[in-house]
Amino acid sequence: MKKWLILVGVLVVLFLGGYLVLTFYAVKFIQPRLQTMMGPGFALEEIRLKTTYLSARGIQYEDPRSKQRFFQAEEMRIYPSFLSLLKKSLLIRELTVLRPSFFFYRSREGQMVGPWVMPEKKNEEQETSGEEKKRREAVAIQIDRIRIQKGSIDFEDRKIGDPSPQMKWRELDLEIRDIRYPLTSLHSPVELMGKMKGKAQEGSITVKGWIDAKTMDMETSLKIRGIEVKTFEPYYRKRVTAEIEAGTLDMDSRIAVKEKRIDAPGELDLVNLYIRKGEGTVFWIPAETLVSSLEKKGHRIKAKFHVKGNMENPQFNLQETFLTQVAISLVQALGIPIKVVGEEVLQGTLKGEKGLFKKKKEKKR
Repeated sequence: MKKWLILVGVLVVLFLGGYLVLTFYAVKFIQPRLQTMMGPGFALEEIRLKTTYLSARGIQYEDPRSKQRFFQAEEMRIYPSFLSLLKKSLLIRELTVLRPSFFFYRSREGQMVGPWVMPEKKNEEQETSGEEKKRREAVAIQIDRIRIQKGSIDFEDRKIGDPSPQMKWRELDLEIRDIRYPLTSLHSPVELMGKMKGKAQEGSITVKGWIDAKTMDMETSLKIRGIEVKTFEPYYRKRVTAEIEAGTLDMDSRIAVKEKRIDAPGELDLVNLYIRKGEGTVFWIPAETLVSSLEKKGHRIKAKFHVKGNMENPQFNLQETFLTQVAISLVQALGIPIKVVGEEVLQGTLKGEKGLFKKKKEKKR
């Protein structure tokens, strides 16, 4: 019996030792490929070879043209699979990014710009040589899991005007499974949790579902809790002339995107919503009428919405479509007569919304 225990102990030691050796060499295998894949604009302070992972610290990305810093991270840890030694592809068990910060903005022309979303170059020759292209394309990557811990995102919308509204997300934890490069059409499970900063309090956001990194199709559930309504003031101020003093937003939605078409039904819950008394309107609803209705409802409104459309259609505007849905929901949830809001105004603005306006029956003489 004692001999068997010794034998089992020796086998365990050999197995663990062999695994560590293989993993160590797999990490050495990944280091030169990481350096090769990093293009212009990327910089890091140091790369260290640990026993089971590769550590890259002080990473940052700066756009070579604008010198705008879009990304930085305290540390990136890459845990390779020892199977990378046996294949040409790079197999990564886990890629963890610690305390990264991202910066995105939308230009005045409406183009998204960020760490990996750069303005297109027009009439410029490809700077990458054929040899460099071959080298990059030769590296196939498979990542079992990507994790972002304690991340932050700052988004600035320059299209809206001056001052440009800014959205700030903090304490972001993201997990995506099964990612391939070159990009392959897969349903990669995704889960995101984080907080959104407001002037007086922080709200929370949770996303669960799947995403196709190649086609950008997705099916996800979105849950928002306790986000201040005034955070979105720059987006609704053209339709709100009265002042919204306070209120928080809860929202549940199922978001499906397929072939650039979005289908997103959901429900809004506006809590502790207070409108300043006086002149002005909120989505065409007179402030005085809205204040009176909110008092009867305990300053809380629940309303449903359903946003659908082709995002590649120039006539489809996601922001305007959503705000239109909110306007309809407010009118219906509060039970405000259309004549109070102004039927002609709504008919022109909410064209195509079936069932909201019905022709009045003529009285029989």
